[in-house]
Amino acid sequence: MKAERRTIIVREIEHWRRSKLLPDHYCDFLLNLYADPVLAPKSEEEQPKHLVGKAIMAVSKATGKQWFYTIGLFTLISFIVLYFSVFHPALQISIILLGTFALLWFGEKIRKQHAPFGFLAIFLGHLLLLCGGLYLISQHQLSDWYWTFALIAVCSLFWIVYGMKSHLSMLHICGWLAFLLAYAMLLHELTSGQQWYEIQLYWIPLSILFFWISWFIHRWFKPSSAVLFVIGIATWFMPEIFQLVFIGEMGYLQLQLISKVIIGSLLLFVLRKQWMVWVI
Repeated sequence: MKAERRTIIVREIEHWRRSKLLPDHYCDFLLNLYADPVLAPKSEEEQPKHLVGKAIMAVSKATGKQWFYTIGLFTLISFIVLYFSVFHPALQISIILLGTFALLWFGEKIRKQHAPFGFLAIFLGHLLLLCGGLYLISQHQLSDWYWTFALIAVCSLFWIVYGMKSHLSMLHICGWLAFLLAYAMLLHELTSGQQWYEIQLYWIPLSILFFWISWFIHRWFKPSSAVLFVIGIATWFMPEIFQLVFIGEMGYLQLQLISKVIIGSLLLFVLRKQWMVWVI
């Protein structure tokens, strides 16, 4: 068969594929039958390599059923967003939890094949849990401090467990940071003594505890040991952060920070042969 006629037939078959005049497997069979073997590699090279091109090609090949499901899902999400504020509180909580677990399930499903998109879906799932809870607290005017404390504590526990189970160190760290925030709120509301030396006593033993646990578990759980070591360092400076954020006192704050940096740096240098084994 002449090359010109073969090219015309191939173009016609590709037009049938784009127009859905024939099923894809029929078009593949006809292309294999009429395509020029010399030009076949060129056809592969013409496939789009960038993300936008692949997305356009995927949309062009979508079936009517896929279009129906996509439009239906988009309509459902739009309806929920527009009328979320008038739903019953139980339904609002259910929607937030369902959306959170749907994003986490989707993220875990595509994480091995498409890691960036998987991590993004997981991040959005955990962010939805936190922001959705804060929105409900604000909408229903739950101004008492313990509502926000309970939300942060629940998110902290969930992030720690999920981060350890899924081997996501950053999420694990975020969980412990949320725990420190919840602990700071508890101290601010329930303690009366808030002098600088009392605040140090609230936090320094906790920092030492984190370092000790990091050392204790480093033989069995190396990633978690490194996370707890980082949290121990963060807790070391939490008294100054607590004074600045919750109390608003600046007295001796600069001196405390400089002293803590010097003492912490000396301890890290002197004990470097020990703690490097825990985290590396």
